[in-house]
Amino acid sequence: MRYLCLIYDEEKKQAGMSKSDGEAMMSEYGAFTDSIKKSGQFVGGEALQPTSAATTVRVRAGKMSSTDGPFAETKEQLGGYYLINAKDLNDAMKVAARIPAAKSGSVEVRPILEIM
Repeated sequence: MRYLCLIYDEEKKQAGMSKSDGEAMMSEYGAFTDSIKKSGQFVGGEALQPTSAATTVRVRAGKMSSTDGPFAETKEQLGGYYLINAKDLNDAMKVAARIPAAKSGSVEVRPILEIM
């Protein structure tokens, strides 16, 4: 079964990291990504640009409107995701717990709705 692991953390904290802390974090992500690729659990994943690069689109009464940034002000922002294969929710949660941001932010695990 496929699961989406949505990675949330504080952008301001990430932006304020020292160069060595940032490199250490990226090294952790590299090791994690390599491990799930080797195990066959990796389907895909990407980091996202900061919320300052986001645009929120709405359609009301047939008219589109857009605003800069995310829809809601939150302490943690969506920073990226992994799409993984896991045998069940327990397995997916074990994978999510190894994502480096789980130590400082949170990882939302959601099953993919298989429509087709």
